[in-house]
Amino acid sequence: MMTVLGIVIFFVGILFSVAWHELGHFTTARWFGIKVPEFMVGFGRTIWSRKVGETEFGLKAIPLGGYIRMIGMIPPAKGETLGRSRRTGPFQGLIDDARQQSAMDVKPEDADRQFYLRAPWKRIIVMAAGPVMNLILAVVLFAIVLMVIGLPTGTTTTVSAVSECVVPASAQTAVCPPGAAPTPAAMAGFKPGDQIVAFNGQQFGDHDWPRLQEAIRAATGTVSVTVDRNGQLLELHPTLISTELPSLQNPQQYVQGSFLGLSPVTFYQPQSIAAVGDQISFVVTRTGQAIVQLPQRVPGLFGAVFLGEQRDQNGPVGIVGASRIGGEILAMQQPAVVELSFFLNLLAAVNISLFLFNLLPIPPLDGGQIFPAIWEAIKRRFAKLRGKPDPGPVDVAKLMPVAYVVALAFVAWSGLLFVADIINPVTLQ
Repeated sequence: MMTVLGIVIFFVGILFSVAWHELGHFTTARWFGIKVPEFMVGFGRTIWSRKVGETEFGLKAIPLGGYIRMIGMIPPAKGETLGRSRRTGPFQGLIDDARQQSAMDVKPEDADRQFYLRAPWKRIIVMAAGPVMNLILAVVLFAIVLMVIGLPTGTTTTVSAVSECVVPASAQTAVCPPGAAPTPAAMAGFKPGDQIVAFNGQQFGDHDWPRLQEAIRAATGTVSVTVDRNGQLLELHPTLISTELPSLQNPQQYVQGSFLGLSPVTFYQPQSIAAVGDQISFVVTRTGQAIVQLPQRVPGLFGAVFLGEQRDQNGPVGIVGASRIGGEILAMQQPAVVELSFFLNLLAAVNISLFLFNLLPIPPLDGGQIFPAIWEAIKRRFAKLRGKPDPGPVDVAKLMPVAYVVALAFVAWSGLLFVADIINPVTLQ
């Protein structure tokens, strides 16, 4: 139940991130007097909408992104106002159709409110505002995690959570599978808030969790544990189970050891604003590298879907996969502060991905409009310096074949990720 709730909450968080992105485009477009007939989250069939003023706001059936529709995104061909070009070429029909459709959206009274008529710097701001909004949201989320919640700085012998079942560490799941044995701690009656003061007759102080953990792993059979529960000393007698555990020296390796099934209370220390900057820099760098490596990830993802190969746990995930991880976070049986920290970190990372991905200089991404506007500003500047007439707007309609190819590649990639996230998902370590 908690897994499903986590999936729903994280999915809503992703949709909010998409809407937040489009809000950046919308507010700056309206600021510069550009008409925006549509503000949509998702693609495909509209499942809900409401018109406010001149803009229709709504949700669509396929939650793989969002868009706002601004009039006049594509300028008319030089010397033409509407209609088909006299030029020929293998893609000319596609270009002409896109140009004609853009022109047909413009009513006579809105002729001066078209996107392409705005100065290049204004168009750059409108298109960059979406990714920047994702960056702002990521900064806010990381600031909450680091400056409000803080980073773990130590553990105590006070119990924060009691695991429900015994699951080998290599299973890499936080969910109890059917038939899993209950933990010794759960069977012995441990409760969150219990402070362990003695284990098998050996005394332990409040900050002795590492030493206590070693003592638990070294013990066997039934042991005696003295706990302080609300000021009353109780003696519990769990029977330890030997199972696969992460090594205390190297958590990436697994060893056999005795298992009790307790998680300690962790102290969190709020960090400075400099830590937020360091975290943003680290995640931006890592995400940028991941985006560059996407093409070489395709064979591995294909193998994970169709050839039964093991899924790369550090590989890309889609909306379904990210939401599934969000569900696992909520089902981790960890203190609320730990789950919230994981949750916000993951959502912040999603927003960093949206920020960088949308800045790629290819249509139909935001960068596909930003870089033509930059090139137009450069051309205009050189023309002015040389005393030549304004060369006019860059003809972005010529990029439409590229936009269609990129859109098809994105659909194929999203479909592959969707199937992989269903049949061979990435799970929490």
